[in-house]
Amino acid sequence: MNSSLEIKSNIEDMSNLEIAQVLAQRMMISSYDWHKLKNNRKAQAAQQLTASLVYLLNDETEEALARINQAQGWLNRTVNPLPCPTHGHKKNS
Repeated sequence: MNSSLEIKSNIEDMSNLEIAQVLAQRMMISSYDWHKLKNNRKAQAAQQLTASLVYLLNDETEEALARINQAQGWLNRTVNPLPCPTHGHKKNS
């Protein structure tokens, strides 16, 4: 197991963008966890906010702002989860 000193050293060697990317990856809701977390507003907002930081550090301010607005919507309950992408869709014949 890494000691806190080793972790601190590794973080100091990383750029802000790399740290943000690691955090965004950790906060991403995987397809495996989608059903469990689809209504978890904190998890959804955290996913959007960490993604916004990556976009901001890549100088993509419009994308960052869109993610920030999504996160705000999760927190103030103006955004609701979308239906499962693999369930409930009937094909038109």
